[in-house]
Amino acid sequence: MDYKEIYESWLQNPYFDEKTKDELRAIADDENEIKERFYMDLQFGTAGLRGIIGAGTNRMNIYVVRKTTQGLANYIAAVNGQKKGVAIAYDSRRMSPEFANEAALCLAANGIKAYIFESLRPTPELSYAVRKLGCIAGINITASHNPPEYNGYKVYWEDGAQITPPHDTGIMDEVKKVTDYNDVKTMDKDAAVAAGLYVVIGADVDDPYIEELKSQVLHMDAIREVAKDMKIIYTPLHGTGNIPARRVLKELGFEHVYVVPEQELPDGEFPTVSYPNPESDEAFTLGLKMAEEMKADLVLATDPDADRLGVRVRDKNGEYHCLTGNMSGCLLANYELSQRKALRGLPEDGMLVSTIVSSNLAAAIAKGYGIGFKEVLTGFKYIGQQILQYETTGVGTYLFGFEESYG
Repeated sequence: MDYKEIYESWLQNPYFDEKTKDELRAIADDENEIKERFYMDLQFGTAGLRGIIGAGTNRMNIYVVRKTTQGLANYIAAVNGQKKGVAIAYDSRRMSPEFANEAALCLAANGIKAYIFESLRPTPELSYAVRKLGCIAGINITASHNPPEYNGYKVYWEDGAQITPPHDTGIMDEVKKVTDYNDVKTMDKDAAVAAGLYVVIGADVDDPYIEELKSQVLHMDAIREVAKDMKIIYTPLHGTGNIPARRVLKELGFEHVYVVPEQELPDGEFPTVSYPNPESDEAFTLGLKMAEEMKADLVLATDPDADRLGVRVRDKNGEYHCLTGNMSGCLLANYELSQRKALRGLPEDGMLVSTIVSSNLAAAIAKGYGIGFKEVLTGFKYIGQQILQYETTGVGTYLFGFEESYG
């Protein structure tokens, strides 16, 4: 069918709800808009979906989410992973809770247990949940730092990292095979809960996750020396980082952590920024204003799904300086390696991992500490793939990894 026929089929098919049909009727005289929404299916790429929220095959909506989840469920069945379950998280964007719920109900209808967070959570916690709960996969409803009209659907595999070969292409193939929306399975939420296939998670994952984060600290004494005096300004940029970031800093002993009030609460419209990305100067405008007033030492910002961290530091003259992703990554890598070496020595097969778009300084740091260095393709998921390789082969010990894009 061409795009006009698909458009008409959505209007006529009782499978689609009236709200969706009303949205489509409103564009009946806009040929270009109809074409844009229906000339193709929203493409499932190497990590998942990302698109503008709205009705149509080329948009993010509950029907596209169901169809995609059906493809994922079919792939999970093909690799005999149905018994392991899938963890689901979502961010503060428009429709994120609804999309997460639809994904969970589709999985449940396919006999796959869905572990869905009770409210929004950061991406790193979704990765943790996949591993802790022994899941075969994870779904994260987020469009990261894109503008507010977007949402997305990212898939993670059982190691907690985003999908890489062969799973990415395998899932893509299964999603493409789902051509009829009427064949997509779903079920009533109460029935799914009663069957034990829809499980809400919260503190049972939050608490051990926070403990795991705190366990990464190498020198609590160093924190105690500064925690009572250091002033930190933090902004979650209307996203998921607010509660977990403040909690972990408080439990580590930092007494003066102040959140930018205008950006504290979740808001999928991101009203104070045009682009909620901690790589941009605009994201720090309110935080720096607050920092200057309070003479804060450090300004931190996370993107809406809290997997990227932006940093501004105050020098002795009171000026604030941006630490780029390369700078933060290299400083952290050097600190991690130096302190591990001093505390217990570095393993002979220790590895530092970075990507081809990141600073060459990473390789020099690894060489300086006498450990190996691995450069991988662009994307955090390829660092995750390398970690999995070290875990499964027993060859190589992962020590640290970063990419220039603030993660």
